[in-house]
Amino acid sequence: MKTESGTRKLVLDLLEEQALVIGGLIAVHDVEDEFVWRLFRSLDVIRRKALRRLNRPHRGRQAGRQADRAPRQPHPAAEEFLARLRRG
Repeated sequence: MKTESGTRKLVLDLLEEQALVIGGLIAVHDVEDEFVWRLFRSLDVIRRKALRRLNRPHRGRQAGRQADRAPRQPHPAAEEFLARLRRG
């Protein structure tokens, strides 16, 4: 079983790898600056949530936290990635 510090390092390493991949894609494609800032702010929110959950593993996601937002269809690439994550 992994220790809490080992799990924390794994989460941070994973997020770092994702940020490097995204940064590389941004470097070779014309992407709006505001989009890039929003994307990395969102990744930082994910980082904070993941680390909070490590400190309080008994608490799950907040039900209905995005109830105010209109539902949108994610990009097919995002749907495929999420499906792979959920399959394990």
